[in-house]
Amino acid sequence: MKVARIISWIGVLAMSAALYYGFTEGNFFVDGGMILDNPWGIVSMVDLYVGFILFSMWIFFREKNILSSIIWTIAMMVFGFLTGSLYVAIHLGKSNGDWDKFFLGTRSDR
Repeated sequence: MKVARIISWIGVLAMSAALYYGFTEGNFFVDGGMILDNPWGIVSMVDLYVGFILFSMWIFFREKNILSSIIWTIAMMVFGFLTGSLYVAIHLGKSNGDWDKFFLGTRSDR
């Protein structure tokens, strides 16, 4: 579990740096338009959002509080896997080394 925690925190740092770079050096609307003008850019966006939706389904599965699930999902759609990495890092810490608790969340008590 220690390796997973390290990887998730590296993901948080890498995504934070990448988002900072993108927002300070790029133009979201101009660059985003260029991505959507390219067929492989569209493929990449579909791939990305399918991943966001699947990850968000796991959040809804393991969370007891629907509002918390909604907030995490909105954050996922806006900030991408910065949110996913942070979610994983937080819940790896809360699971205290118990993989069932990590993957199942509130459902692990059943």
